[in-house]
Amino acid sequence: MKISLIGLPGSGKSTVGRQLARRLQLSFADSDYVIEQRLGCSIREYFEREGEERFRDIEESVIDELSQHQVGVLSTGGGVVLRPANRRHLRQRCQVVYLNSSPDELFRRLRHDVNRPLLQVADPLSRLRDLHALRDPLYRETAHFVVETGRPSVTTLVGMIVMQLELAGLLPLN
Repeated sequence: MKISLIGLPGSGKSTVGRQLARRLQLSFADSDYVIEQRLGCSIREYFEREGEERFRDIEESVIDELSQHQVGVLSTGGGVVLRPANRRHLRQRCQVVYLNSSPDELFRRLRHDVNRPLLQVADPLSRLRDLHALRDPLYRETAHFVVETGRPSVTTLVGMIVMQLELAGLLPLN
């Protein structure tokens, strides 16, 4: 089984993905980590040096590769849904779970994070609201399941995802 997690920066894709993989005894891959390994630098550095378009080209290639070959849980970058090919590959090849977080909740989690290139702006909350407005329809178009993150623990979120997969008949009921 291939499960992919999508959502805005800070929605918990990597953290929840690691725990979900552990719980289901599947492998875990983080597309941002794979991209950084290939680039030999942080996404933020590459973004600043080469621009978003060049970064999205590399991301598209990595998503194509990981969604074809990766069996397990795949966490993706927040902007992965901006490219139609990524949306198509994820939707066709994986069970896609959208971790939906409100911009206010994300701001609370990310306000001290300096490693997210899109949030290094004068008003990060306004930026998160703009990103949510732009990307939410794309996340929903791509996802098979939507999980509202709110404030539950990572363990609770993993349980919610497992329950949705079980109810959909994609996992055996425990």
